[in-house]
Amino acid sequence: MGRKSRKPFYEQVEILDTAAEGKSLAKIDEKVIFIAGTVPGDIVDVQVFRKRKKFMEGRVTKFHKYSEKRVTPFCEHFGVCGGCKWQFISYQDQLDNKHRTVIDCLTRMAKVELPEINRIFPSTETQFYRNKMEYTFSNKEWLTLEQINSDVEFGERNALGFHVPGMFDKVLNITKCWLQADPSNAIRNWIYNFCIAHKFPFFDLREQNGLMRNIIIRTSSNGEIMVIFVFAKEDQEARIKILEAFQKQFPEVTSLMYVINEKRNDTIADQEIIAFNDRDHIFEEMKSFDGQKLLKFKIGPKSFYQTNSKQAAELYRIAAEFAQIQKDELVYDLYTGTGTIANYVASQAKHVVGVEYVEDAIIDAKVNAAINEIENTSFYAGDMKDVLNDDFIAKNGKPDVIITDPPRAGMHEDVIQMLLKLEADRIVYVSCNPGTQARDIHFLDAKYKVMKVQPVDMFPQTHHVENVVLLKRK
Repeated sequence: MGRKSRKPFYEQVEILDTAAEGKSLAKIDEKVIFIAGTVPGDIVDVQVFRKRKKFMEGRVTKFHKYSEKRVTPFCEHFGVCGGCKWQFISYQDQLDNKHRTVIDCLTRMAKVELPEINRIFPSTETQFYRNKMEYTFSNKEWLTLEQINSDVEFGERNALGFHVPGMFDKVLNITKCWLQADPSNAIRNWIYNFCIAHKFPFFDLREQNGLMRNIIIRTSSNGEIMVIFVFAKEDQEARIKILEAFQKQFPEVTSLMYVINEKRNDTIADQEIIAFNDRDHIFEEMKSFDGQKLLKFKIGPKSFYQTNSKQAAELYRIAAEFAQIQKDELVYDLYTGTGTIANYVASQAKHVVGVEYVEDAIIDAKVNAAINEIENTSFYAGDMKDVLNDDFIAKNGKPDVIITDPPRAGMHEDVIQMLLKLEADRIVYVSCNPGTQARDIHFLDAKYKVMKVQPVDMFPQTHHVENVVLLKRK
């Protein structure tokens, strides 16, 4: 099928099926090769860059035939910025692929008896669905092939946009992003042009110098907006100049904040974030599960909230329907974050206990309960495997229902063992990683049976999928 070398190269390879993490697969001499950026039906030349005993990974060097399943990407930055990697796949095929991913993970890794898995719940919006975006300043703009081959001479290469995959110090300048609704693009483009016009130095990620470092834009479904400027150093004159000009240009921004981040990494969780216009938060709204109350959630600059607000409401609804909480039941909400699920289901329960590792998130959870006049919730901060012990159970009671929504890594083995010990009647497992969810379900199978499975699409144009599983004590 082609010539082989130390790093084999294959010609005229037909893509056969989709695989995990947004890749597709082909077979060469009965060995599987995973290839990103392809669709079943494509015929391509492939350069292998990783070779293992049971599989290979390769990248496309040439397309000989494009699959009929392909669609035209709508974004001018597609294929370079690294986001929205499935734009060339129809939305229905995206849903089908994600559905198969969930089935594959639960079948191959959980190895338990499964009910019929519900069709994936689609997103009503496949564009402009994110409520949070972060952009990076760089004086090392990534040039596309079209730019390189053009007659244009590039002097200063300042960019405000996204890191190019595999290039930590190179940033693609973004003119329009299709992930966050207006005025997100207008805000980013105005900031870029203002900094260029006033010669504010963009950050050099390799040399760690410059002034403008990051911009974070958060929006809510009720129209509130938060913008956070991240400066690499304190330059009071420049800082006030751009913040005042921005405030005048975008008076509709609810919360305007800034932070001076002099560290070598971009995380601001450990930094002081200062409100420039005296408002350090925005509010998100969502109806409670019983529909009787419009819940308000306070979102600060460090708060976690599901990135797709509209789908978050559907995700929580599905979790609550699976849980079937009764008025006399005690619920544990593990990995509660800012208490969104706990407060969402509180009207159905006798009491809800939320546990979360991030202390700031627990502060937000308590504030959100108070804002919504919810009095039957309690929240605790700490490492789940350390907090969830016999003393904690003795103090708070043995739960009838457990809702768990862990990070991508899944639950710690000690947490799983405690769940088995607690023997709650029902566990609702919400996960952003069907692989680690399947691993945990395999261990929970000792005492629990999978009753329902509902995948939910939170991130259109990507391979990511959320999954909700109901487990009932045997």
